Amino acid sequence: MLQSIANFLEDYGALGLFIHSFIDAIIFPIPALFTQVSLSLMNSSNALWLATVGYIACLLGTPIGYLIGKLLGKAVLYRILKQQWIDSATRLFQKNGEAAILIGAFTPIPFKVFTILSGFLNFPLWKLLAYAALGRAVKFYVVGGLFYWFGRAAEGMVKDVSLYLTVTVVPILLIGIFLKRRYSKKKREQEVAEQVQAAAQEVAE
Repeated sequence: MLQSIANFLEDYGALGLFIHSFIDAIIFPIPALFTQVSLSLMNSSNALWLATVGYIACLLGTPIGYLIGKLLGKAVLYRILKQQWIDSATRLFQKNGEAAILIGAFTPIPFKVFTILSGFLNFPLWKLLAYAALGRAVKFYVVGGLFYWFGRAAEGMVKDVSLYLTVTVVPILLIGIFLKRRYSKKKREQEVAEQVQAAAQEVAE
C-alpha cells in the first residue's frame, strides 16, 4: 500500500515530490529520495529544480515531525519504523548530542526518526531546523546535481549516495565536533583560570 502511494505521488511530478518530501519528514516510511530519483531520470534537466522542491518541502515538514514527537513521544516511532533505525538514531543522540541531526541527515536512517526524536527529547526546534537545512540540502542537491550533470548515467551513482556521504562527510563532521569541543573546553579552563587569578589579586590587595 505504501509503495502504491509513492507511485501515485510520482505521477504528479514536482507536486508529488513536494508532498512526498513533506510527509517523509513527518511519518511516511518510504524516503522521498526514491521519487526524486524517478523524476530526475525522466527529465534530468529539471533535476536541480526537483531537488529544490524536495528540500523546501522537507524543511516545512520538519516542525510537524518535531511536534508529533513532543506530543506523542517515542512510542509512535516504534509503530511506523524499524526498531534498528530508532535505536541507531538514539545512540547517535547519546554519543554526539545535537550533532546527531546533522550526521543523521547523511545516513540511511530515515530523517523522520530524527525529527520525531528531537521533539521527544525536547531538543530546541531552531537547532533542528538549522541542522536539517544544512544536512538535507547536501543530500537533495548531491542527487540533483548528479542527474543534472550526468543524466541517466547518474542512476548507478545515486544508489550508493547515502553510503558515500556517510563514509566521507560524517567522519569530517565528527572531527569538527571533536575539535570544537576541545576548543570550548580549553576556553572554559582559561576563563576559570583568569577568574581564579583575579580573585587571588583581590585577596592580595
